[in-house]
Amino acid sequence: MAAMKLLIHQLAARSGVPTKTIRYYESIKLLPRPSRARNNYRVYSEATIERLRFIVGARRLGFRLDEIAALLSARDKGKLLCGQTLDSLERHLQEIDKRIADLLETRAMLLELRAQGEKIGRHARCDDKCMCYHITADRAQNKITITSEEIQNG
Repeated sequence: MAAMKLLIHQLAARSGVPTKTIRYYESIKLLPRPSRARNNYRVYSEATIERLRFIVGARRLGFRLDEIAALLSARDKGKLLCGQTLDSLERHLQEIDKRIADLLETRAMLLELRAQGEKIGRHARCDDKCMCYHITADRAQNKITITSEEIQNG
């Protein structure tokens, strides 16, 4: 039985990846150059669907295209070790944990700012006693602070 060949629109329909994205992935060598039909249309194998699904799945997990390319290259050469993938997953988990911690810190600051603002009242005119005048950024420590003493003493 001959292997099924797909045109780009069929590949897009089966994989859920737009044709423009498929062409882009070819241009950056995430996908191998497809063979061509007599009419010069791109012709893909069934294996391309699996490869596209891997790329899409890795993208959804937050992998950058260069990371995906490295994994695919090692896999294509038969040199991809599970440890490499696990190390990459661990790096992504650490990045996500840091982002979550940063977001939780930002959330706490927003809650504090909201609480301070509610003490002033929603209908108060914004002036130098308002909390919006007392939000400061410390780039060195990558923090936003609210100098609430000035609000409370104002």
